Amino acid sequence: MKGTAKIGSDRCEDSVSLDRRICVAPMMDYTDRHCRYFLRLLTPSALLYTEMITAAALVRGDARRLLAFDAAEHPVALQLGGSDPQELAKAAALGAAEGYDEINLNCGCPSDRVRSGRFGACLMAEPGLVADCVSAMREATTLPVTVKCRIAIDPLPTGVSGDYELLTRFVATVAEAGCKLFIVHARSAVLGGLSPKQNREVPPLRYGLVEQLRREFPGLGFVVNGGVCSVAAVRSHLQQFDGVMLGREAYHNPYVLALLHREIVAGDWPLPVREEVIERYVAYMHVRVGEGHRLRAMARHALGLYAGLPGVRSWRRFVLERCSDAAGSADLLLDALRIVRSAA
Repeated sequence: MKGTAKIGSDRCEDSVSLDRRICVAPMMDYTDRHCRYFLRLLTPSALLYTEMITAAALVRGDARRLLAFDAAEHPVALQLGGSDPQELAKAAALGAAEGYDEINLNCGCPSDRVRSGRFGACLMAEPGLVADCVSAMREATTLPVTVKCRIAIDPLPTGVSGDYELLTRFVATVAEAGCKLFIVHARSAVLGGLSPKQNREVPPLRYGLVEQLRREFPGLGFVVNGGVCSVAAVRSHLQQFDGVMLGREAYHNPYVLALLHREIVAGDWPLPVREEVIERYVAYMHVRVGEGHRLRAMARHALGLYAGLPGVRSWRRFVLERCSDAAGSADLLLDALRIVRSAA
């Protein structure tokens, strides 16, 4: 079926099938386990990604805590950061053992801190190393191993004459190691001089380069990322790509995921009622608070649920004020509903 890519190694090409038409991007400080649970209440099928977790943290730290997630989050992919093939292989095996549905390698983050660790977008200058990483990860797990990258990096590596040359060289080399699907953020990554936020806004979007890439590599799967903010945009991109990945829009206006599921995946699916979503999330929060999770860490993910609707500012203010209260309860979200009902 168009828009559904079956990805996997030669050893398991029939064992894993993920619907990638709608994906939610890995976002540091956003897509933690609580966020992913909340988003799953709005979309039964979107492929959710973890925040980037470094392979070193998993191999040398508390892997069970870092990898913990609720079964309701499936399908969910683990994004790893790193550049040591053996360390990444161990981390991929740990992720597979915990039940993730995909392992993704971050080759797109432009931050100076990530770059100093020799992972993220700077790895686009070393496609051979990335290929070694992918090969090692595929040997360690039968899960699909995918790569998220940019269309280019600035400055370009020595000997590369243009952005598209860098992109095609990178994809061709990594694909030879067995990567069958690439998530491509349609902006260049400026390495130095721009903050991560600026790198999401300043470099221009060039979807045409990703479309050209798709035509040049018809045997591979491609998910496009960057600047996608509407159902219409997703529909348009799905004419060209196997999937579309939303980032900040999915977080700040999460109900768009419900609209996308009905418009793209299941036309007869009844849209979730926001109040019922809150009630279900509050039940989840009560359990996690009992386990020692912080109230604010969970409540903040619901701030965008009423985006664009009457009372949203009061809703946000109430939640933010109450979730920092040491004596606060998960029921604060139920209390906040009164504000929205009053505004309606």
